[in-house]
Amino acid sequence: MLGYDDKTGDMLLYNFWRDANSPKGIWRKTTMKQYQSENTEWQTVLDLDELAREEDISWVWKTHNTFRSRGYTALPRKLDPQSGGPMGRVTRVLLNLSRGGADATYLREFDLLTESFVDPLDETQHGFSLPEAKTRASYKSRDVLLVGADTGEDSMTSSGYPRTVREWKRGTKIEDAPIVFEVEKTDVSCGQYLIDETHREGGEMYEVQTRTISFYDKHTFVRKQSSSDPFVKLAVPDTTSVSFYGRWMMIRLKDDWEPKDNGSDDRTFKSGTFLYVDAQSFIDFSKAKEEGNDDAVKNCKLDYHVIFEPTATTSYSGYSATKSYLIVYILNDVKEQLKFYKLGDGGGPFVEVSGDEEGQIRSVGASPVDSVTSDLVFQTTSSYISPSSLVLADAAKIGQDDYVVSELKSLPEMFDSTDLEVTQKFAVSKDGTKIPYFMIYKKGMKLDGTTPTLLYGYGGFEVSLGPRYVTTVGIAWLERGGVYVEANIRGGGEYGPRWHQVALKENRNLCYEDFIAVGEHLVESKVCTPQTLACRGGSNGGLLTGNMLVQAPELFNAIHIAVPLLDMKRYSKLLAGASWMAEYGDPDTDDWENFLHKYSPYHNIDLNREKYPNVLVTTSTRDDRVHPAHARKMVKKLWDEGKGKDWPVYYYENIEGGHGAAADSRQEAFMTTLSYDFMWRALTNSLPKN
Repeated sequence: MLGYDDKTGDMLLYNFWRDANSPKGIWRKTTMKQYQSENTEWQTVLDLDELAREEDISWVWKTHNTFRSRGYTALPRKLDPQSGGPMGRVTRVLLNLSRGGADATYLREFDLLTESFVDPLDETQHGFSLPEAKTRASYKSRDVLLVGADTGEDSMTSSGYPRTVREWKRGTKIEDAPIVFEVEKTDVSCGQYLIDETHREGGEMYEVQTRTISFYDKHTFVRKQSSSDPFVKLAVPDTTSVSFYGRWMMIRLKDDWEPKDNGSDDRTFKSGTFLYVDAQSFIDFSKAKEEGNDDAVKNCKLDYHVIFEPTATTSYSGYSATKSYLIVYILNDVKEQLKFYKLGDGGGPFVEVSGDEEGQIRSVGASPVDSVTSDLVFQTTSSYISPSSLVLADAAKIGQDDYVVSELKSLPEMFDSTDLEVTQKFAVSKDGTKIPYFMIYKKGMKLDGTTPTLLYGYGGFEVSLGPRYVTTVGIAWLERGGVYVEANIRGGGEYGPRWHQVALKENRNLCYEDFIAVGEHLVESKVCTPQTLACRGGSNGGLLTGNMLVQAPELFNAIHIAVPLLDMKRYSKLLAGASWMAEYGDPDTDDWENFLHKYSPYHNIDLNREKYPNVLVTTSTRDDRVHPAHARKMVKKLWDEGKGKDWPVYYYENIEGGHGAAADSRQEAFMTTLSYDFMWRALTNSLPKN
């Protein structure tokens, strides 16, 4: 929602849509009234296919890897004198357009009133525009950006992300903009942005700086935007995530924490806890600690409120915020629950008002329609075999019969799920840990080992896998009669930070042992045999499946290794690789000899082995996150060393697509068909002979 129509007062809704007629996609708009009708009329705001033809560039609409990312950065109505206030509309946005799907993007300012780009060469407009880079930008005012960009030598970190933040005024050169924040070359990145909480009682406009030291460690600095005081470094663990809601500072912990202030009573908050505290009081406490003012620290009596504390089976996975409600997402044995909390009277502490009694095998999300003025949410629900349905709901009526305001849309069923069943099972890993996995299969399936079975996993960076509508899997695998399995192995976030942290660096082998345990459990359960078992993974999941090739080749008959890391000796020198050393380790230290070499697939190919399973390796020339050299080197070595042996290795490199490996819906369809058809043919002995 980007504001209200200035004539009708109706909410203006925008979304990005791709289909067969618009493979690159269109950005379009409608009104809430229209969206609630059966036949919604949409107006095209920006046609990416048309833009690509006009400019002869394969543009890709680029979203960020953040919770509920929408693909643009809006000029907040609070900062825009032309918006018309809280009931006005957003007038400007920053778009990030990618050439061929790369992570690096072109920043271009777009005017929502004229529905055109703001021309950077027109002296009456002076639109913000930057060339291709891993740029980060947000509005400080209508005519000022806080921007991290590639402005030449030393402006980017060794990981390839911004090292400086500049305050860039409209109509001036980015190179002349003053640097307002700077971090070390060896850090991962930095950023600066505003958070507006003035629409909630007791809230402020906060200015935030972040220094990301490693993938998981960062320093957060805060001040009131109206203040000329220096930024204050928040006294929280470096792994902590911080946000704001009204007068409260919301804190998500990834390590145990003892605040050691006068109000915490020597409490220790567990890793994975989600809590909040009065923001200004905590900023004052942090300032006193930073200045070494022991008397001031002793006088800080902080009152911490815990919203969620993890158990052996539960974890926090995020929250949404409406004007007056907090909607918290919880995983319970990887099954999702929602809990609703209402902001107390006068902006006081939250009160739990309703929520799910137990987790369900589904994906559910409640995105605010307009968190500034409304408690309405768009709630989507889907499962592995049920397409997304969308309703308009009122958080203020949660638990009541009229919670759902109207049923809006449902995506069509893309595959026949009539006889499909979803179940959760557990395998036991080598060290005795129970590893959950979801299995989708046809009811009444014979347990005779003959069913082609596909095992998918990721296991890294605290990324959780869970139920969502598996359109391509359904069409390409399940409708053929196959079994699909997703393994929730360690390294992911299914059980919170501990599930991830236990498999870092020297303990990375746990990820692979977990995945092997799930595969072996499928065989033991007679769902499949090694001859009818395939596995697939991409990126970090490509490292996972690469290790399946060298560690458990007897367990699989087909392996798809997509956009992978495979050379763990060189990974930190390639593109964004330096930013992942907190996950894997530093190969330029003793880490290589101590553990990294053990799970570097490129270095663990068994040259004496006569047979390897069928392997498909895919990558993208435009991948600027994980270098395609990983895939190229691995395939070259397998081809060279496999001469005269039974090493069936196939390779495909898309010239576009970036780390997603596809630049539009047609390319996605091709890459998907290539992958699933390869695995199905391998498991049914119908691959063409070389």
